[in-house]
Amino acid sequence: MALIILCVSFLVLLVIGVPVAFAIGLSAVATILYEGLPLAVVFQRMSSGMNIFSFLAIPFFIFAGELMLYSGVADRIVNFARNLVGHIRGGLGMSNVVACTLFGGVSGSPVADVSAMGSVMIPMMKREGYDADYAVNVTTHASLVGALMPTSHNMIIYALAAGGHVSIAALIVAGLVPAALLTICMLVAAYLVALKRGYPAGIFPGWAPVWRSLAAAIPGLFVIAIILVGILSGVFTATESAAVAVIYSILLGVFFYRTLRFEHLMKAAAKAVKTTGIVLLLIGISNAFGYLISLYGVAQLTADFLSQISTSPFVIFFLVNLILFLLGTFLDMAATILICTPIFLPICMQMGMGPVQFGMVMLINCALGLNTPPVGTTQVVGCAIGGVSVADVMRTIMPFYGALIAALFLVTYVPGFAEFLPNLLLGD
Repeated sequence: MALIILCVSFLVLLVIGVPVAFAIGLSAVATILYEGLPLAVVFQRMSSGMNIFSFLAIPFFIFAGELMLYSGVADRIVNFARNLVGHIRGGLGMSNVVACTLFGGVSGSPVADVSAMGSVMIPMMKREGYDADYAVNVTTHASLVGALMPTSHNMIIYALAAGGHVSIAALIVAGLVPAALLTICMLVAAYLVALKRGYPAGIFPGWAPVWRSLAAAIPGLFVIAIILVGILSGVFTATESAAVAVIYSILLGVFFYRTLRFEHLMKAAAKAVKTTGIVLLLIGISNAFGYLISLYGVAQLTADFLSQISTSPFVIFFLVNLILFLLGTFLDMAATILICTPIFLPICMQMGMGPVQFGMVMLINCALGLNTPPVGTTQVVGCAIGGVSVADVMRTIMPFYGALIAALFLVTYVPGFAEFLPNLLLGD
C-alpha cells in the first residue's frame, strides 16, 4: 500500500501541474506519514544526498559554461562552422549542427547550447530563407549533444546515482563517441531535409578563412582538452577539473578575448547559483524518494515484471528505453537519472549491459525528453527564439527525431560505441 501511495501521489501531483521537485518531495512525505515514520527521515536523506564532495563539480561546470556564454566563444564557433561546412547544400543547417556540437562541449548543457547558438543561428537562418521550423529543429536537436560532452554535470549525477558502479572519468571519456555519433546522424538529417526543401548552398570561402576562424575558436574549445588530458594523465580529478575549467574560462574571457566584464561575471555567477540550487534541490529530494524506492524493492519488482514480458535482452533494453523516454518527457534530467538509475541499472547489468553503456543510454533518453512536449525545455526555448509554435515544429520533427533515435539504438545494442574509449584509455 505504501508503494501505491508513493507512486500514485507522485503521478497525480505531476498531472495537476506541481513542479517536479515538489511532486517528488510531497509524495515522499505522504508515504513517510502513512508509514508512521518521523519526517526527519526525509530531511536526513535530503541532507546526505547533497553532502557529497563530488557534487562540487556541478556548480563549477555550470559556472564555466555560463562564463563561456559571455566570453564571445559562441560567435567564434559559429564563424568557424559556417566557413567549414556552409558551402554544402543547406549549409547553414550543417553549420548549426557543427556549432551546437562544439559549443555543447564547452557548456555541457543542452539548454545553454540552445540559448547561445539559437540566438545567433536561428535568426540568421530565417534571414537566409530557411523555414523557422527547420531552423528550430536543427538547433534544438543538435544541442542535445551537450549532455554527453565532458563538461556535462549530468554525468556527475549519474556516476553517483549508479552507486559506485562507474567512475566519473570513464563516463567523461565514454561520452565522446556517442556525441560524435549523434552529430553525424544530425548532419545526415539536416542535409536530407535541406535537399528535399531545396535550400541553397553557400560559397566556400577558401581554406585560409577556415584556418583563421578555427584559430580564433580553439582557445574556447581548449577547455575540453584541459579536462580530458588532466583526468587521463592523473593531474587532477574530475571534480578538480571543473574548478580548473572555471579558472580557465575567466582567464580566457578577461585576458585573451577581452570580452568578459565584471557585470558579465556577476550575471554568470547569479545564473550558476540559481541553476545549482535547482539541481541540488532535485538531488536532495530525489535521494529521499530513492530511499523509499529501495526500501520497497521497486528494482526487483520492475525486474520481475519485465521478465514476465520477455527474457530477451533485446526486448528488455527496448522496454527500458521506452520507459526512460516517456519519463524524460515529464521529468527534469537530474530527477530522471536519480530516480531511474537505481531501478533500471541492475536490470540492464543482469542482461549484460555495462554501467558505462547504460549511462550513455540514460543520458541520450533524458536529452530526448528535453525536446519533447509537454515539458520540452530546449524545444520551448528554441521556439521562443524562432518565433514559431511548438505545434508547427512538431509537425516536421520526425527526420531529426528519427536520427537521434537511430543513434540511441546503436548505443544501446552496440556496446563498443560507449565502451571502446574507456577500455582503451582507462582499462575500465
